[in-house]
Amino acid sequence: MSTSEPHAFRPPEDRATPDRLLHARTGTDVSPEDLVLASGKDLTPHNLEWARRKLAAEGPAALEKLLP
Repeated sequence: MSTSEPHAFRPPEDRATPDRLLHARTGTDVSPEDLVLASGKDLTPHNLEWARRKLAAEGPAALEKLLP
């Protein structure tokens, strides 16, 4: 195989991305603000309260469920 064929080393496009590459946590605590912003919502008192409840129920995994 020639090095002029870089596409030859690419995985098929229909192949699933490994789970270990999908998580975005940095090891830091997840704040309600982080959760609101990751959900694409505005930082309003209502949305922050939603995020607090979600974090209380699901913990940091709540952020993982929103991010690819």
